[in-house]
Amino acid sequence: MVAPDLRGHGDSGRVGDGGYYYFMDYVADLDDVVAQTATGELVLVGHSMGGSVCGYWAGTRPEKVARLALIEGLGPPDMANMDGPIRTQMWIDAWKAARGKPQKTMPSIEAAAQKLLAKDPLLSAPLAHELAEAGTRAVDGGRAWKHDPLHLTMGPYPYRLDTAIKYWNRITCPTLIVDGADSELNLPIAERAARRAQFANHRHVVIAGAGHAVQRHQPAALAEHLIALLGP
Repeated sequence: MVAPDLRGHGDSGRVGDGGYYYFMDYVADLDDVVAQTATGELVLVGHSMGGSVCGYWAGTRPEKVARLALIEGLGPPDMANMDGPIRTQMWIDAWKAARGKPQKTMPSIEAAAQKLLAKDPLLSAPLAHELAEAGTRAVDGGRAWKHDPLHLTMGPYPYRLDTAIKYWNRITCPTLIVDGADSELNLPIAERAARRAQFANHRHVVIAGAGHAVQRHQPAALAEHLIALLGP
Protein backbone atom coordinates (compact mmCIF):
# COMPACT_ATOMS: atom_id res chain seq x y z
CA MET A 1 0.00 0.00 0.00
CA VAL A 2 1.25 3.48 -0.87
CA ALA A 3 -0.17 6.62 0.80
CA PRO A 4 1.54 9.62 -0.82
CA ASP A 5 1.36 13.20 0.40
CA LEU A 6 0.11 15.49 -2.35
CA ARG A 7 2.55 18.23 -3.30
CA GLY A 8 2.63 20.98 -0.71
CA HIS A 9 1.05 18.69 1.91
CA GLY A 10 2.68 16.71 4.68
CA ASP A 11 6.34 16.00 3.99
CA SER A 12 6.15 16.58 0.23
CA GLY A 13 7.97 19.58 -1.18
CA ARG A 14 6.35 22.95 -1.79
CA VAL A 15 6.32 24.87 -5.02
CA GLY A 16 9.00 27.54 -5.22
CA ASP A 17 8.66 31.30 -5.38
CA GLY A 18 6.18 32.29 -8.06
CA GLY A 19 4.67 28.81 -8.21
CA TYR A 20 1.13 27.69 -7.50
CA TYR A 21 -0.81 24.44 -7.08
CA TYR A 22 -2.87 23.77 -10.19
CA PHE A 23 -5.27 20.86 -9.90
CA MET A 24 -3.94 18.88 -12.83
CA ASP A 25 -0.49 18.96 -11.21
CA TYR A 26 -1.88 16.53 -8.62
CA VAL A 27 -3.20 14.27 -11.37
CA ALA A 28 0.19 14.24 -13.08
CA ASP A 29 1.88 13.53 -9.72
CA LEU A 30 -0.43 10.54 -9.16
CA ASP A 31 0.43 9.27 -12.62
CA ASP A 32 4.11 9.33 -11.66
CA VAL A 33 3.50 7.69 -8.27
CA VAL A 34 1.62 4.85 -9.96
CA ALA A 35 4.34 4.43 -12.57
CA GLN A 36 7.01 4.17 -9.87
CA THR A 37 5.25 2.04 -7.28
CA ALA A 38 2.27 0.07 -8.64
CA THR A 39 2.61 -3.67 -9.12
CA GLY A 40 -0.22 -6.05 -9.87
CA GLU A 41 -3.86 -5.01 -9.62
CA LEU A 42 -4.23 -1.29 -8.93
CA VAL A 43 -6.78 -0.10 -6.37
CA LEU A 44 -7.19 3.65 -5.87
CA VAL A 45 -8.72 5.17 -2.74
CA GLY A 46 -9.17 8.93 -2.43
CA HIS A 47 -10.88 11.24 0.04
CA SER A 48 -12.33 14.69 -0.68
CA MET A 49 -9.88 16.53 -2.97
CA GLY A 50 -7.88 13.32 -3.18
CA GLY A 51 -11.04 11.62 -4.41
CA SER A 52 -11.36 14.17 -7.18
CA VAL A 53 -7.71 13.57 -8.10
CA CYS A 54 -8.29 9.81 -8.22
CA GLY A 55 -11.44 10.26 -10.30
CA TYR A 56 -9.65 12.45 -12.83
CA TRP A 57 -6.72 10.07 -13.07
CA ALA A 58 -8.95 6.97 -13.34
CA GLY A 59 -10.75 8.66 -16.22
CA THR A 60 -7.43 9.52 -17.84
CA ARG A 61 -6.02 5.98 -17.50
CA PRO A 62 -9.13 3.78 -17.17
CA GLU A 63 -7.32 0.68 -18.41
CA LYS A 64 -4.92 0.83 -15.45
CA VAL A 65 -7.45 0.88 -12.58
CA ALA A 66 -8.95 -2.35 -11.23
CA ARG A 67 -10.94 -0.88 -8.30
CA LEU A 68 -11.73 2.69 -7.24
CA ALA A 69 -13.07 4.14 -3.98
CA LEU A 70 -14.15 7.78 -3.72
CA ILE A 71 -14.81 8.92 -0.16
CA GLU A 72 -16.78 12.18 -0.17
CA GLY A 73 -14.91 12.69 -3.41
CA LEU A 74 -17.40 13.77 -6.09
CA GLY A 75 -16.37 17.40 -5.98
CA PRO A 76 -17.83 20.71 -4.78
CA PRO A 77 -20.81 22.54 -6.30
CA ASP A 78 -20.46 23.44 -9.96
CA MET A 79 -18.68 26.78 -10.33
CA ALA A 80 -18.68 27.13 -14.11
CA ASN A 81 -20.18 30.63 -13.87
CA MET A 82 -17.58 31.81 -11.36
CA ASP A 83 -14.63 32.37 -13.67
CA GLY A 84 -13.40 35.57 -15.24
CA PRO A 85 -11.50 38.70 -14.23
CA ILE A 86 -12.95 39.09 -10.72
CA ARG A 87 -11.87 35.58 -9.77
CA THR A 88 -8.43 36.21 -11.28
CA GLN A 89 -8.09 39.37 -9.22
CA MET A 90 -9.13 37.57 -6.04
CA TRP A 91 -6.70 34.72 -6.77
CA ILE A 92 -3.74 37.03 -7.34
CA ASP A 93 -4.49 39.08 -4.22
CA ALA A 94 -4.91 35.97 -2.06
CA TRP A 95 -1.74 34.41 -3.46
CA LYS A 96 0.31 37.53 -2.66
CA ALA A 97 -1.22 37.82 0.81
CA ALA A 98 -0.48 34.18 1.64
CA ARG A 99 3.14 34.54 0.58
CA GLY A 100 3.53 37.77 2.53
CA LYS A 101 2.12 36.59 5.85
CA PRO A 102 4.44 35.37 8.58
CA GLN A 103 4.15 31.69 9.42
CA LYS A 104 1.55 30.94 12.08
CA THR A 105 2.86 28.99 15.03
CA MET A 106 1.24 27.05 17.85
CA PRO A 107 2.93 26.55 21.21
CA SER A 108 2.62 22.75 21.23
CA ILE A 109 1.26 19.63 19.59
CA GLU A 110 -1.56 19.69 22.13
CA ALA A 111 -2.53 23.19 20.99
CA ALA A 112 -2.63 21.94 17.39
CA ALA A 113 -4.80 18.99 18.49
CA GLN A 114 -7.23 21.38 20.16
CA LYS A 115 -7.57 23.29 16.88
CA LEU A 116 -8.47 20.06 15.10
CA LEU A 117 -11.03 19.17 17.75
CA ALA A 118 -12.59 22.63 17.55
CA LYS A 119 -13.16 22.19 13.81
CA ASP A 120 -14.22 18.55 13.94
CA PRO A 121 -16.47 17.59 16.88
CA LEU A 122 -16.64 13.97 15.69
CA LEU A 123 -12.87 13.55 16.02
CA SER A 124 -11.59 11.70 19.09
CA ALA A 125 -8.99 13.38 21.30
CA PRO A 126 -6.38 10.59 20.90
CA LEU A 127 -6.65 10.68 17.11
CA ALA A 128 -6.53 14.49 17.11
CA HIS A 129 -3.24 14.32 19.00
CA GLU A 130 -1.89 11.74 16.55
CA LEU A 131 -2.90 13.84 13.55
CA ALA A 132 -1.48 16.99 15.12
CA GLU A 133 1.85 15.27 15.69
CA ALA A 134 1.98 13.96 12.12
CA GLY A 135 0.67 17.16 10.52
CA THR A 136 2.94 19.72 12.17
CA ARG A 137 6.66 20.38 12.28
CA ALA A 138 8.90 22.00 14.83
CA VAL A 139 9.69 25.68 14.20
CA ASP A 140 10.97 28.57 16.28
CA GLY A 141 8.28 29.27 18.85
CA GLY A 142 6.51 25.91 18.69
CA ARG A 143 4.80 23.99 15.89
CA ALA A 144 3.50 24.91 12.43
CA TRP A 145 1.24 23.00 10.04
CA LYS A 146 3.18 21.22 7.35
CA HIS A 147 0.89 22.19 4.47
CA ASP A 148 1.74 25.19 2.32
CA PRO A 149 -0.53 28.17 3.22
CA LEU A 150 -1.18 28.62 -0.50
CA HIS A 151 -3.56 25.67 -0.23
CA LEU A 152 -5.91 27.90 1.76
CA THR A 153 -6.35 30.29 -1.17
CA MET A 154 -8.92 30.09 -3.95
CA GLY A 155 -7.45 28.79 -7.19
CA PRO A 156 -7.67 30.64 -10.50
CA TYR A 157 -9.92 28.08 -12.22
CA PRO A 158 -13.39 27.17 -10.95
CA TYR A 159 -14.65 23.61 -10.55
CA ARG A 160 -16.58 22.60 -13.65
CA LEU A 161 -18.97 19.67 -13.35
CA ASP A 162 -19.17 19.20 -17.12
CA THR A 163 -15.41 18.65 -17.18
CA ALA A 164 -15.47 16.16 -14.28
CA ILE A 165 -18.22 14.15 -16.00
CA LYS A 166 -16.00 13.64 -19.05
CA TYR A 167 -13.55 11.77 -16.80
CA TRP A 168 -16.17 9.85 -14.79
CA ASN A 169 -17.84 8.57 -17.96
CA ARG A 170 -14.61 6.80 -18.94
CA ILE A 171 -14.34 4.85 -15.67
CA THR A 172 -15.53 1.26 -16.06
CA CYS A 173 -13.98 -0.47 -13.04
CA PRO A 174 -16.01 -1.28 -9.89
CA THR A 175 -16.30 1.98 -7.98
CA LEU A 176 -17.25 2.45 -4.34
CA ILE A 177 -18.74 5.87 -3.57
CA VAL A 178 -18.87 6.69 0.14
CA ASP A 179 -20.75 9.47 1.94
CA GLY A 180 -20.63 10.37 5.60
CA ALA A 181 -24.16 10.53 7.00
CA ASP A 182 -23.34 13.65 9.03
CA SER A 183 -21.17 15.42 6.47
CA GLU A 184 -21.56 19.18 6.35
CA LEU A 185 -19.63 19.46 3.10
CA ASN A 186 -21.72 17.19 0.93
CA LEU A 187 -23.98 18.10 -1.95
CA PRO A 188 -27.80 17.87 -1.97
CA ILE A 189 -29.09 14.30 -2.24
CA ALA A 190 -30.40 14.70 -5.80
CA GLU A 191 -27.14 16.23 -6.97
CA ARG A 192 -25.12 13.40 -5.44
CA ALA A 193 -27.34 10.83 -7.15
CA ALA A 194 -26.94 12.57 -10.51
CA ARG A 195 -23.17 12.54 -10.17
CA ARG A 196 -23.04 8.89 -9.11
CA ALA A 197 -25.07 8.00 -12.20
CA GLN A 198 -22.11 9.07 -14.35
CA PHE A 199 -20.14 6.01 -13.18
CA ALA A 200 -20.85 2.86 -15.18
CA ASN A 201 -20.24 0.38 -12.35
CA HIS A 202 -20.66 1.89 -8.90
CA ARG A 203 -21.92 1.00 -5.44
CA HIS A 204 -23.00 3.70 -3.01
CA VAL A 205 -22.82 3.50 0.79
CA VAL A 206 -23.61 6.00 3.54
CA ILE A 207 -21.70 5.51 6.79
CA ALA A 208 -23.54 6.47 9.97
CA GLY A 209 -21.78 8.49 12.62
CA ALA A 210 -19.33 9.97 10.13
CA GLY A 211 -18.91 13.46 8.79
CA HIS A 212 -16.80 14.55 5.83
CA ALA A 213 -13.67 12.87 7.25
CA VAL A 214 -15.16 9.36 7.19
CA GLN A 215 -11.79 7.68 7.67
CA ARG A 216 -11.28 9.58 10.92
CA HIS A 217 -14.77 9.14 12.33
CA GLN A 218 -15.62 5.53 11.41
CA PRO A 219 -12.42 3.84 10.26
CA ALA A 220 -13.59 0.28 10.99
CA ALA A 221 -16.85 0.69 9.05
CA LEU A 222 -15.03 2.24 6.12
CA ALA A 223 -12.44 -0.53 6.16
CA GLU A 224 -15.20 -3.16 5.88
CA HIS A 225 -16.53 -1.56 2.71
CA LEU A 226 -13.04 -1.19 1.23
CA ILE A 227 -12.29 -4.85 1.91
CA ALA A 228 -15.57 -5.80 0.24
CA LEU A 229 -14.54 -3.73 -2.78
CA LEU A 230 -11.41 -5.83 -3.13
CA GLY A 231 -13.51 -8.96 -3.48
CA PRO A 232 -12.70 -12.54 -2.43
